[in-house]
Amino acid sequence: MGRTVTVATCSLNQWALDFEGNLERIVTSVEIAKCKGARYRLGPELEICGYGCSDHYFESDTLLHSFQALAKLLESPVTQGIICDVGMPVMHRNVRYNCRVIFLNKKILLIRPKMALANTGNYREMRWFTPWNRSRQVEDYFLPRMIQEITNQESVPFGDAVLATLDTCIGSEICEELWTPNSPHIEMGIDGVEIFTNSSASHHVLRKAHTRVDLVNSAMTKNGGIYILANQKGCDGDRLYYDGCAMICMNGATVAQGLQFSLDDVEVLVATLDLEDVRSYRAEISSRNLAASRVTPYCRIKVNFALSWSDDINTPASEPVQWRYHSPEEEISLGPACWLWDYLRRSKQGGFLLPLSGGVDSSATACVVYSMCLQVCSAVRNGNQGVLSDVRKIVNDEAYTPKDPRELCRRILTTCYMASENSSQGTYDRAKSLAEELGSYHININIDGVVKAVWGVFSAVMGRLPQYHMCGGSSRENLALQNVQARIRMVFAYLFAQLCLWTRGIPGGLLVLGSSNVDEGLRGYFTKYDCSSADINPIGGISKNDLRSFIQHCLENFHLRALRSILSAPPTAELEPLKEGQVAQTDEADMGMTYAELSIYGKLRKIAKAGPYSMFCKLINIWKDICTPSEVASKVKHFFRMYSINRHKMTVLTPAYHAANYSPDDNRFDLRPFLYNSAWSWQFRCIDEQVSKLESKEVNSRLEDVV
Repeated sequence: MGRTVTVATCSLNQWALDFEGNLERIVTSVEIAKCKGARYRLGPELEICGYGCSDHYFESDTLLHSFQALAKLLESPVTQGIICDVGMPVMHRNVRYNCRVIFLNKKILLIRPKMALANTGNYREMRWFTPWNRSRQVEDYFLPRMIQEITNQESVPFGDAVLATLDTCIGSEICEELWTPNSPHIEMGIDGVEIFTNSSASHHVLRKAHTRVDLVNSAMTKNGGIYILANQKGCDGDRLYYDGCAMICMNGATVAQGLQFSLDDVEVLVATLDLEDVRSYRAEISSRNLAASRVTPYCRIKVNFALSWSDDINTPASEPVQWRYHSPEEEISLGPACWLWDYLRRSKQGGFLLPLSGGVDSSATACVVYSMCLQVCSAVRNGNQGVLSDVRKIVNDEAYTPKDPRELCRRILTTCYMASENSSQGTYDRAKSLAEELGSYHININIDGVVKAVWGVFSAVMGRLPQYHMCGGSSRENLALQNVQARIRMVFAYLFAQLCLWTRGIPGGLLVLGSSNVDEGLRGYFTKYDCSSADINPIGGISKNDLRSFIQHCLENFHLRALRSILSAPPTAELEPLKEGQVAQTDEADMGMTYAELSIYGKLRKIAKAGPYSMFCKLINIWKDICTPSEVASKVKHFFRMYSINRHKMTVLTPAYHAANYSPDDNRFDLRPFLYNSAWSWQFRCIDEQVSKLESKEVNSRLEDVV
């Protein structure tokens, strides 16, 4: 009697609409799973077409090409002798569904549509798909002729059912269904399903991994069973990085853990598990057994196939492992670096150009690129031929093998310090020192000549020249003088990105990297179309506080000594004149708030869904020991004025790696107007009324104490 089952799950670096590459990675994963003895292979959500197709799901081509790829899988000798569970869009009775297609030996066993769609944050599945709302119901799905010719099946079951093999019962969940209050695994487990599968496309957010792991382990702790989770990984064409973490769990204990960040396009996890451990675990949960006596049964699709072998008495079962989590600083070091690597190789560019100012933000971006180089060198040392092939194409050298991250960094990262008369010697030295330690190809530019030429044209046309605030100019003049410098830096960044390699006799162009953080985006503390305008921004979803911690991490782990002085320097834009050669302008003074305060405002605005009045109500308690109600009111009003005045900048914000749940990204995560009534008259009046009540109450309390 068979009792040990061997199952496989995987993380695949799929790419939206890359049907050929996606198919190749799926076949590779099945091949690896079979070589390791697995009898069931699970893949990520919508893996055939890639999860991030967005409005391409509306196109019939996407459905057609998905079925063409499925036909290739059904015909492949690699997929024979193993149950394959793949994801693709399917249209049933003119309704589009996000589905799992489960097949064995050229026969489709079940098409299982997703029942709970992800529709919050970055997810918009309800735009493209419809949830299957017929719990425990199955219909006939009539296959396209190209599939019928392979399977000799006219129709197959479509709906909410489970598979009954010769030795166990398998039920499917798809991504979001694990996160819902009434997850399908609850009822399925009570009805005797022993193995649960979950195909996901779950993206990285700082400090999120433990939530996903806890959900899986707690589900199996309560109900018993084997839970297999697959996840996509990599950048599949937009701001998100899918962070792998495939896992296999039994009875609440993790027995296999996949990598969260990796340059491997295919990662397969295999575990061998004893079904009797599930049965004995469940046997003593009396509440579960009582519920099982009255559960509505699922339709069972009988499968003449076993996941175990009849003579498996000597087959050892996998042992539990301790899940290893990355620190937030490690996540920042690894996640954005992997995202950059995917973007670089898939865009077929020759590297990056980064305006390096000598401050924390641009230095953090440079460190992310350096971390990417470290990972590339490590992957090549470990025999990853795909990474080696990609890096040779990027540097245009078929004989090149990267060994030293500093040497690789010089080939693919160009850093550029753009000085003006307002730049200090300190930032020049810090940028130069960091570039030397990283190994980047570093250039220095002075933009004063171009700035003066621009103002010469303005003066010739308008007959006047603006003055800085310290020279008697108005705030409008002061800002205009700063904006011209910032925008000229953007022009230079793109010019040098296009032609820098050409001047060195190297083909190709460079991607311009941005380096504004999530807090500055929220406050709008950057010039529209300045050097924060770039092709991509690896730190745009990360807070200033987290970036400072990341810089400290790089100082300690990458041994970049130049970061010590960068950390100790006050953040500054260096767009106003120096005073006696020293920086007079600082970011926090310009913003009228600290970066720590900005993080709090951002979390309350987005995560706590707080408008001006609610934010005030929360902060008078949070800050009760450091601010009076009147001071809190003033701070909240200032933030919302600045936020609303500058919200229009979010419409042109550089595409950034998504890492924070309070990101102001206007693309699809944080949908707000960009033309506000910045007076907030009604909202601010409510705050003022509350301040008056609180102050009056405090005065009365003091009078009572005196009496």
